Amino acid sequence: MSVVAGSGGSRDVVVGVDIGTTSTKAVAYDTRGRQLATHSVGYPLDEPQPGYAEQDPQRILDAVLESIRVTVAELDRPVAGLSFGSAMHSLIGLDADGNPITPSVTWADSRSSRQAERLRAVPSGLALHRRTGTPVHPMAPLPKLLWFAEQEPKLFERVSHWVGIKDWVLLRLCEVLVTDHSLASATGLMDIQRLEWDTEALAVAGITEEQLPQLVATTTVLSGLTTEAATATGLPERIPVVVGAGDGPLANLGLGAVHPGMVACSIGTSGAMRVMVERPNVDPLGGVFCYALTEDRWVVGGAINNGGIVLHWAGNALAPELGEHAEPELLALAARAPVGSGGLIMLPYLLSERAPHWSALPRGAYVGLTHGHRREHLIRAALEGVCQQLAVVLASVRSAGNEVREIRASGGFARSGLWRQMLADVLGVPVSFPGGHEGSSFGAAVLGMQALGLITSIDVAYDLVHIEETIRPDPAAAATYATLLPLFAELYDALVPTFTSLRRLAPNLPPEPTPTPPPM
Repeated sequence: MSVVAGSGGSRDVVVGVDIGTTSTKAVAYDTRGRQLATHSVGYPLDEPQPGYAEQDPQRILDAVLESIRVTVAELDRPVAGLSFGSAMHSLIGLDADGNPITPSVTWADSRSSRQAERLRAVPSGLALHRRTGTPVHPMAPLPKLLWFAEQEPKLFERVSHWVGIKDWVLLRLCEVLVTDHSLASATGLMDIQRLEWDTEALAVAGITEEQLPQLVATTTVLSGLTTEAATATGLPERIPVVVGAGDGPLANLGLGAVHPGMVACSIGTSGAMRVMVERPNVDPLGGVFCYALTEDRWVVGGAINNGGIVLHWAGNALAPELGEHAEPELLALAARAPVGSGGLIMLPYLLSERAPHWSALPRGAYVGLTHGHRREHLIRAALEGVCQQLAVVLASVRSAGNEVREIRASGGFARSGLWRQMLADVLGVPVSFPGGHEGSSFGAAVLGMQALGLITSIDVAYDLVHIEETIRPDPAAAATYATLLPLFAELYDALVPTFTSLRRLAPNLPPEPTPTPPPM
């Protein structure tokens, strides 16, 4: 197959394919943003050892083919093309024939924690972050490559190419080995200013440029499917295939947060905060990432490990009698406590934390606990802690010189009126809640529409996404949270020595569950 310019012709339906951590979802949209058909196929996240989080690439490829086939079969009109997105930071080693000789090591895999900590401890670590846009963290492929080189040297030597999961899927579908600038910007291996593989990063990783896919724009159109892939999907061989992007930037697009200064906030099991900017820009202190969407659209932000999982923990730990599906009752309990939880702060680092510190050290903590606090205070403080951590990430986004004009939020937390209001109060700005779109899959479809000439610009997503509700901060609550936020932020640095000592004292704690990402 070859790379072609591509054009959509008279057809106006694009299937966005989102290769996620727990499932692949294919959704067909027309150029008005209407969802016409969808199908998803799940698969497991294997954890054979503590810290491992990996998947079978073939199983994911099968899920991609099935999700496309079922979606296309439901349509009563032709498809203009396919467009792809995927979870970021995955890593697969291929042999000379393009066959995987490692599992797909996902973003949630933490086996390279020591390699990441070692690299972060030297000045070149921050310099790499600034050049590549990717934090030095075990989620990223760069530390993963170091782990393979040190722990599996014979396997490391056998690898002909290192790729991400979407790269491998496209290799199987289209017989071309490419990676888009968006996913490449999340590897820690690409210079985001020059859009080229970074020589120093490759040297640190111990690989060559020839071992990586060809770098291409996210709007690159491949000339079609193999005969086998066409048969498996029910599509014609010559159908255009848009390479697409990472799920984080695509989630911004899927929320219509496409203009500079627009922020996409998501809280699922974990969470994220990303602002759209026109050119790559990284916080000098290394608190945020910078990932590409298109040549003139990038996202700057950070992900947090602890979102809705904190509420789930609170239910198990503080109200086990309510059972497994106790979210409404837990939220009702939290609503009984006052704003600020009576001076109680929770650091919600149950699964360590990513932005803005990017460290495996932190643990959860309640600070300010008194005899007068009850479980409603503890539950509310947990919810407030999640929102406060997102506010800290937003502060890092701003400190990098990025304007914040509008915030759009999504995720499971949005079902709760209490949590919606709390987020607006903690952030101190209005927060809008869109409805009716599938996040990253819609973003992939819109990007594909631009690539195929069906729309003039991805900016149309702003008008295609309907805002269901905008929540404005309550002045009194916002003032309370504004007072608490500096205290929350400074507690991390104050407790780092304690976190360090606790890890030495309890190095063999039970393995932490792997957080499932929001549509990022």
